[in-house]
Parts: sequence; C-alpha cells; structure tokens
Amino acid sequence: MKFGGTSVADIDCIRNVAAHIKREWDAGKEIAVVVSAMAGETNRLVALTAENVVRPDPAEYDAVVAAGEQVSMGLLAMALQALGVPARSWAGWQLPIRTSPDHAKARITDVDTAGIEDGWASRQVAVIPGFQGLGPDGRLTTLGRGGSDTSAVGIAAALDAQCDIYTDVDGVYTTDPRMVPGARKLERIAYEEMLELASQGTKVLQTRSVELAMVHGVPLRVVLSFADPARPEPGTLVCSEDEIVEKQVVTGIAYSRDEAKITLLGVADEPGVASRIFGALADANINVDMIVQNISEDGQVTDLTFTVGKADLESAVEALEKGKNSVKCRKLLSETGVAKVSVIGIGMRSHAGVARTMFEALGKAGINIQVISTSEIKVSVLIDSKETERAVRALHDAYGLETA
Repeated sequence: MKFGGTSVADIDCIRNVAAHIKREWDAGKEIAVVVSAMAGETNRLVALTAENVVRPDPAEYDAVVAAGEQVSMGLLAMALQALGVPARSWAGWQLPIRTSPDHAKARITDVDTAGIEDGWASRQVAVIPGFQGLGPDGRLTTLGRGGSDTSAVGIAAALDAQCDIYTDVDGVYTTDPRMVPGARKLERIAYEEMLELASQGTKVLQTRSVELAMVHGVPLRVVLSFADPARPEPGTLVCSEDEIVEKQVVTGIAYSRDEAKITLLGVADEPGVASRIFGALADANINVDMIVQNISEDGQVTDLTFTVGKADLESAVEALEKGKNSVKCRKLLSETGVAKVSVIGIGMRSHAGVARTMFEALGKAGINIQVISTSEIKVSVLIDSKETERAVRALHDAYGLETA
C-alpha cells in the first residue's frame, strides 16, 4: 500500500491512512506500506537547499530532501500502534533498498525484503519511506521527484505482491474530469496504455513506476485514500492486456501543456545532420519528443521541428547555439505556447481510422495541427495551448468515451 503526499498531509490524514491499513490487516493480509512526504514538505526542503547554497553537493542534497518521507513513516507507524496494529518503520538504507549511485535520479537495483518478511511472521506491518535508497558507496540516494510510486512498485515486485497506490483521485479516467465532466472512470487499463497516458501528461501515476510494474508483472491499483476506510472504493486496476476481456479502440485522451517547440530553418540536407543536432541535445541530457522534418525541395536545405519539455527549452537552445558550428541553420525559432494532445488505446493495433477520426474532430472544431507523431497505440498532435480544452472535449466526444 502506497500513500502519496496529500494522503499524509496532516495528522488527521495520517490517522485516516492508518484506518485503511488496519482494515487490510484485520483481513489477515501481509502488508508493507510506502509513504511520501507530507504535502508541500519536499518543496520546502528543496527551497532550503537553494537558499543555503547555489550548487549543493548532490549527496548532501539527497540527505536533506529525503527527510520528509522519514517524518511521514515515523508518524504513521505511531498511528498504527495506537490502533493496536504492530508496526515498525524501515528507512530505505535499513532494509536496504539498493540503488545506482546517481544522486537525485537513482534507479533501484535490488530490494532486501528479509526484514519485512520476518516481521510478517509476527503480523507486523512494515512502514517504509518512498523516494530513497542506499547507493553502492553507502550514501543515501533519492529516486527523483515522484519516486515514491517507483519505490512502492519495486518493493511489491521483490515481495511478489499487488501494489495499491492510494491517492487523491478515485481511479484512472478517460480524460481529466475537471476538463470534461462526462469523463468516465476505468475499471481496468493495460500497462501499455497507462504508460502512454502517464508519459503524455496524465498525473495519476509516475511513468517509471508503471514501466517497472509492466516489466515485473506487478498488478497496480489506483485507489482513493479519502474514501471511508470502512467502505473502500474499487479504483482502477492497471494490469496485463490479457486480463482485459473487451479492448476499447481508444481508452483515453491525455494532454500536456509542459511542451516547447523548436524549429531550425535552413538546415543542411545532408547525412549526419540529425545526429549532430540531437547528439548536442542528448549531451545536455535533454529528451526530445515529437520530430518533423520537411521535404527538401532543392536538395540543399530543409527545416526541422521538434519538441522538448518547457523546462528544458532554455538549455536546449543554449546547447544548439553552442554547437552551431556543427549544427548549421539559417535561423532558430522557439515557442512555449503549445500543448500536446494524445489519443491512446491498445485497440488501435487492430482498428483502422483512429487518426482520421482525430483529425476530423479537430478540423470541425477549427483547431490547427502543428506537429503529428504516432506509435502503435497512440496518436499525438501539437496544437496552440489555448485550444487544449476544446481539443480534449472534441476528441472525448468523437470517440464516444463518455458512453462507451
């Protein structure tokens, strides 16, 4: 069972979490719990490091920002004990959860579950802080923002257990219900679909956690933590495609306004130019998403457009400017007023016409498409960010997701 920051935001919330855990404990289940820092706490700790020094030592930065989860785990263990549930806290380094040495972006390499399973012999609940682990040099590491979901899935994989992610929403919806009131909650969704939804802007689950669950076959369930512990809601199960009997052509619509567009005008149309451009961005650790290259009419120059995360735009432009001797172009244009809208569904593999429906719906809504990219189960378009809400509503209606 994993509980996010809003689920443990204050003492009353922590007591509510303890009641959810006691319900499962009373049912005779063996339980490990992963907790995030209390809502806003990690931001506070990050701000303290920035106020203290301009470029903090990465290992000491991790030592500071990991403290929030440790407070949550101790408070929750106390709350469980007060309900008569035997519980003890395990810091990431105590189990240990072993990770790569990369501070602030470590990856889990191994989880020692012996302590958890020994405790289960006496019906003890293990309470573990998310987001943290132990590097090969014996230093505390963190997994990056949102890493508590990844911690929970990693521990579940090691224990061969189901992983229930308790959060402030009651499941995964066909799209953002704040934007489309008729959005429908899904009973089940395939790993691949959830991975695409997460990577395309849906904030319910962290992308790495879904990827890890898919690799290890860990059943994931998204559950509302603020439901009455005596009457829990079923939530949404994230599972293998084989466990979904009837596959919808389109499962959901995702969107992201955290996009920026870069266009290189007058790029030399010659072998190796794309390698030099995207190599410069890779060296700067910048991920590139959608890419479109125009046909060269004269065989000499062409135009190249691609997207990066809005937060990476400045660094991307800087990297391209630094490499302009090898990446020659007539002009570099950049823009932040764009959004990516994606149509996602495993049923797209066996059904034609999904893209046509998308383009027709956007055309009828008068929304211009700037860039298009596709995968086996996804079609994404880049549009003016001011048109995001209209686009999502038009597509949700076009695919009949409200009534499917």
